Amino acid sequence: MMQLSHSEVDEYQKLVWRMNPPRVVVDNVSCEEATLFKIDSSNRHGILLEVVQLLTDLDLAIHKAYISSDGGWFMDVFHVTDAAGNKVTNEETISCIEKSIGMSHRYPKSVGVQSAAEHTIIELIGTDRPGLMSEISALIAQMQCNVVAAELWTHNMRAACVLYITDQVSNGPIECHQRLKRIKESLSNVLKGDQGSKSARTDFSMSVTHTERRLHQMMFADRDYEGVSDDQMWDLDGKVTVENCNEKGYSVVNIECRNRPKFLFDTLCTLTDMEYVIFHGTIDTDGQRAYQEYYIRHIDGRTLDSEAERRRVVLCLKAAINRRSSEGLRLELCTNDRVGLLSDVTRIFREHGLSVIRADVSTRDDKACNVFYVRDASGNQVDLKTIEALRQEIGLAVLQVKEPLCLSKPLVRQSSLRSRFSFGSLRPSQVLHNLGFIRSSP
Repeated sequence: MMQLSHSEVDEYQKLVWRMNPPRVVVDNVSCEEATLFKIDSSNRHGILLEVVQLLTDLDLAIHKAYISSDGGWFMDVFHVTDAAGNKVTNEETISCIEKSIGMSHRYPKSVGVQSAAEHTIIELIGTDRPGLMSEISALIAQMQCNVVAAELWTHNMRAACVLYITDQVSNGPIECHQRLKRIKESLSNVLKGDQGSKSARTDFSMSVTHTERRLHQMMFADRDYEGVSDDQMWDLDGKVTVENCNEKGYSVVNIECRNRPKFLFDTLCTLTDMEYVIFHGTIDTDGQRAYQEYYIRHIDGRTLDSEAERRRVVLCLKAAINRRSSEGLRLELCTNDRVGLLSDVTRIFREHGLSVIRADVSTRDDKACNVFYVRDASGNQVDLKTIEALRQEIGLAVLQVKEPLCLSKPLVRQSSLRSRFSFGSLRPSQVLHNLGFIRSSP
């Protein structure tokens, strides 16, 4: 029998995908407290992450989910509310979900791709230290560039950042290759700092698939999960286990920890980028706690047969969850954007002895809308007197102190992970019934 080439297999998969377009059903009747999004289509690696990424980017909270993708067919049900904890009734939001999932059907792996046509995108990773963001933003300003958007994460003494910058004069991307080279060399020198134990890296990107997913990929490639103990790595009062279910031919991942926004997105990023396929899964939250169970295999069909591989998955999942867990004080800055604003603000942070441990910088309609999580230079909580002095200098109306984001509204409280629903004991027809694609007889 003649074997198909890689390109022929790819074209065949695209044909199958086009012949079996995704079907999205929006159900606001079955559940009193949440909207059910039911999605089914032919399956491909990464589609689950793309759907969750879409819902997360629309600021929707996923309270429960049931996942099944065995046999080449993808079927998911998500119990979702909006940011206020209400059902999703906005027609624009619903239409966006339907159209975006349809676009992923036509253009696989395109969801969330951002063009670099209007900006120059820079990826940075290096050793974290107090004042690093201030040094980076000051250098960008000195190079006659403006930061339009940026996201910075720190974990295990490493810092990763994606910057969107423009030329101050043209307000567009930087075209001069010599200037780009100087920016790269200067940023590399800043990142090297006092010559930490790991190397620094600065790269330009033509596009970013999704900024937060890219940050996960950068820190995973940097092996930020290595060299720390379980106590250092686990700040969310939880546990992760990986065991083999030999009678069913899967490895089973169980995760339980304190709930927070984008928890599901973070774990799926890791499993997808480690090339594991989720065949069945359940996600549940009771407001305060989050529970996830996945039945997985490696993309080549293997289960996680060695203790070393299972241990690595546990460490990588813990690292992915901890990267976004910010115990620092949340500061929100909203003011008219101007050249050098980020440099000035982070310089004032540094002068008051504060270190930025996570940041989300954006510009909307000439307004700078920035979120910073800060600690003192020793990694401890910030003294409130310091914050008041900081606000006096930057502006009381400009810089606001915010509590950490509220946990999502509880839907159903349950006592323990063991008592929760599991796909492991179900027959295929029972899986379809639980997903909502087969209704009970009256």
